Amino acid sequence: MQLTGSEIVIECLKEQGVDTVFGYPGGAILNIYDALYQHKDEIRHVLTSHEQGASHAADGYARATGKVGVCLATSGPGATNLVTGIATAYMDSVPLVAITANVGKPLLGKDSFQEVDIAGIVMPITKHSYIVKDVNELADTLRKAFHIAQSDRPGPVLVDITKNATADKVEYVRQKPKDIVLSTERMNETDIERAVQMIRESQRPFIFAGGGAIIAGAAEELKDFAHTIQAPVCDSLMGKGAFPGTDELYTGMLGMHGTKASNLGVTRSDLLIVVGSRFSDRVTGNTQNFAKNAKILQLDIDPAEVNKNVLVDASVVGDVKITLQKLNEKLQPMDHTEWLNQVKELKEKHPLRYDDSQLTGPYIIEKLYELTGGDAIITTDVGQHQMWAAQFYKYANPRTFLSSGGLGTMGYGLGAAIGAKMGMPEKTVVNIAGDGCFRMNMNELATAVRNGLPLVELVLNNHVLGMVRQWQTLFYEERYSHTVLQDGVDFVKVAEAMGADGIRITSKEEVVPALEKALKNPGPIVVDCQIDSDLKVFPMVPAGANIENAFDEEDL
Repeated sequence: MQLTGSEIVIECLKEQGVDTVFGYPGGAILNIYDALYQHKDEIRHVLTSHEQGASHAADGYARATGKVGVCLATSGPGATNLVTGIATAYMDSVPLVAITANVGKPLLGKDSFQEVDIAGIVMPITKHSYIVKDVNELADTLRKAFHIAQSDRPGPVLVDITKNATADKVEYVRQKPKDIVLSTERMNETDIERAVQMIRESQRPFIFAGGGAIIAGAAEELKDFAHTIQAPVCDSLMGKGAFPGTDELYTGMLGMHGTKASNLGVTRSDLLIVVGSRFSDRVTGNTQNFAKNAKILQLDIDPAEVNKNVLVDASVVGDVKITLQKLNEKLQPMDHTEWLNQVKELKEKHPLRYDDSQLTGPYIIEKLYELTGGDAIITTDVGQHQMWAAQFYKYANPRTFLSSGGLGTMGYGLGAAIGAKMGMPEKTVVNIAGDGCFRMNMNELATAVRNGLPLVELVLNNHVLGMVRQWQTLFYEERYSHTVLQDGVDFVKVAEAMGADGIRITSKEEVVPALEKALKNPGPIVVDCQIDSDLKVFPMVPAGANIENAFDEEDL
């Protein structure tokens, strides 16, 4: 049948099973929005307050559901406003398809109104970017975009469509999406046997789980693997929930703000098994001395990550779920009781601590964990609150902690929370933010109100840019250059002005009643938590130092 390019866009979305898109209309993309209007009962469109909010919402939807997130924007500033969200998804390997419209083909390259080369702009931060100028190429390009976004190591793909291509007609034939084949072509029996041999010879194995274990859906295989070989498990920020935070083998996060038990344990191990992690500098510290007493075995889908940041002794390249299945088939239960007892002593000697005499972020997050029973999706922005959320909320399941790890995007959390709630409406969704982050994209509160979303915006309000101030205190002799946010902004009034509810917490006694109210609220609610400006995240490893040199307040 003959369809316009805009109708083909909608039909291709339906082909791919897309039920929700996030976006903002404009002149160049009007044809697509007109076609979307005709299918509003099949594809739900969420109008955000800003295109960056749309990209973060699509990202949060993808992370929470495991499906591809989709966002739409018009040409020029609409398209460029997606860039931060696309880069966020790229750094954290999130499957996302961004569809933008551009000026008509005859106007390209002439500095036309609202014209930018968005496909060129996003080239370094996408798996692939396309510009479609001919309607004959549109359907196949969209199908390729969805396949690329999900295949191998996932990531964002951008499809830019000229306005003429959205209006012209061509014959359309519906197609079934290509199957996503799990990557095993680089996996070989020699590498598997080498990995098995290293594990069998190890006396002090330690497992480090990253975001790749979640993306691969390998949580059950990872748990079986850890208990079979009796190895303690730590994780990265992106790996939260890959292994249950409630498990006796779990030691906490690794790296700059990881637990001392994890940092010291990895340093004392004789084999570090890395499952789906890229050795971020925030994890490794000084790469020359990282896990210096251990052989390193890396399991990863992306061959480019092997020996990129840290030299490893062996690797298995391929889908980590399949890799763990193969290892579990070949390994018999092992006994590392002595090693586990050593790690247990580290956990008992170096627990996470905080000042219990006043209202603090960790106290609030612990109470949130108790009240939700750990059964919530937590999104975060970036900074001290993000680290406290990683440290003091226990994540028992994958896809329940959504945070910008690689790019560190302030303003990510509220949009991500909206996307997560749209994708998982039965789940409690809480965004934990700092006041600096909330200011960046708090306009998305109006989006949550417009869509009647019962989500909680928990603002740990210390009236400063907390993490930057922490560095200024510790390393810049308390020169607080432009990190103080003492002004007249009242977040409760902001919430009410946008149609949401607001509540303020100023003491520990108010925490439980306020959170209970917030979690039962029928719509969006902002919880403004007034905490001290000089609270810090501990433990901490100075940038570039050895991870075993983590210090806390007692050490200072």
